Amino acid sequence: MSTTDTQTGLRLDKQFAREVQGMFVHWQPEPAPAPHWLQFNDALALELGLDAQALRGDAGLAVFSGQRIPEGAEPVAQAYAGHQFGYYSPRLGDGRALLLGEIVDPSGQRFDLALKGSGATPFARNGDGKAAVGPVLREFLIGEAMHALGVPTTRVLAAVATGEAVFRESALPGAVLARVAASHLRVGSFEYAARAEDDTLLSRLAEHAIARHAPHLLGQPQRYLGLLEQVVERQATLIAQWMGLGFIHGVMNTDNMAISGQTIDYGPCAFMEHFDPEEVFSSIDRDGRYAWANQPAIAHWNLSRLAETLLPLIDADADRAAAMAMAAIGKFEKQLSAHWSALLRSKVGLPDGGDAAEHLATEFMQLLQRHAVDFTLGWRRLGDAAAGDEAPLRALFGAHAASLEDWLARWRAAFGTVPGTERAQAMAKVNPMVIPRNHLVEQALAAATEDDLAPFERLLAEVRRPFEPRNDADPYIQPAPREETERYRTFCGT
Repeated sequence: MSTTDTQTGLRLDKQFAREVQGMFVHWQPEPAPAPHWLQFNDALALELGLDAQALRGDAGLAVFSGQRIPEGAEPVAQAYAGHQFGYYSPRLGDGRALLLGEIVDPSGQRFDLALKGSGATPFARNGDGKAAVGPVLREFLIGEAMHALGVPTTRVLAAVATGEAVFRESALPGAVLARVAASHLRVGSFEYAARAEDDTLLSRLAEHAIARHAPHLLGQPQRYLGLLEQVVERQATLIAQWMGLGFIHGVMNTDNMAISGQTIDYGPCAFMEHFDPEEVFSSIDRDGRYAWANQPAIAHWNLSRLAETLLPLIDADADRAAAMAMAAIGKFEKQLSAHWSALLRSKVGLPDGGDAAEHLATEFMQLLQRHAVDFTLGWRRLGDAAAGDEAPLRALFGAHAASLEDWLARWRAAFGTVPGTERAQAMAKVNPMVIPRNHLVEQALAAATEDDLAPFERLLAEVRRPFEPRNDADPYIQPAPREETERYRTFCGT
């Protein structure tokens, strides 16, 4: 059912458009007036089995800038609803994005390919539908960093400058990106379908989601409950990974929670530096709803909204459906706890240590918080201590290094017969040395906005190898001055 574009070799299917009529509107991108390349993701193209050379050429530039629609493609803007900061919006949708179609990789796995920043759609809600260079490259950078860190994520295949200005607080150079995702189905997609006038829309959407993300459930009598259970499990895994990296999504609305379990939408996101569970970076999250420590509870709340939409499909008896859905949602806390516990034990170098190891890890985080120690370097320098060099860890604590004495003694006693060097090697595989430091991200994006891509490309290269050892003087591992991080805020690209 797919069609190959003769100019680029890009082969796209239209499964979503075929199967879920009523969840989109057909629309065309606004062609960029003077496009030029910002970045092309050769590694992702290779993984997808695409012809990178052809896509890097003029024909690819025309596709990714909206100047030309690939042969056989029928771009659609997807419809969805969403709870935004707890308040329900019945009609959100792709206000500035268009799904071009689906790529099927060499292993048979299906991925969406969508433009973002390609102009206003009927869902734009008075917005211009455009994107600026900074937010486009932020999504490229953070997506690649998360991928290198082992976190399920959408990724950017191409980023193109449009040659026109977009207006936010000031005039900024415009850009558009091409995003690759396991799908763009969200909790908000199901909220939209559940309230539609078409009684069959919800079941058709659910069947499409099962085919995409849980094909083993196709035709099973309890497949809708099984879909819910799978989404719960994937989100439990994902949130634990976020927490272990000090990552704060910043805008965990239901329209930003993907059914696939991938991280989606890198707007006001950031990584913590000094450890503070109440940390918030989003300029619009004034009450801390989406703070680091609140992310598990918010994920649980979002999943409850998904469960509500699926009740009519789970069972014809409303009470029985509610009981089954509640049982599925009830597994989230236990699953998250299990993932988080295993991650903490690994981060502290004691995967075999049981509850005692988890307690030690929790105590270590309390020390990090009490003395405002950098979250990433704190864990990484703990690995150095396991190998016998405590000096880097003590240096992080500075005048408070003595507070480590009792904890370090108990921690070393838990090593048992396993050499510290072996513990350290395992810790280095789960505790990164490089994250996208917020000040470096901002510097790189500011330079790119002024047509200097060199800082961005250097930073991109570094975040793609986060676990490699680095010299102490390496600028890519150093946190910003405390006074800078205390007032750091991120903003949505709109």
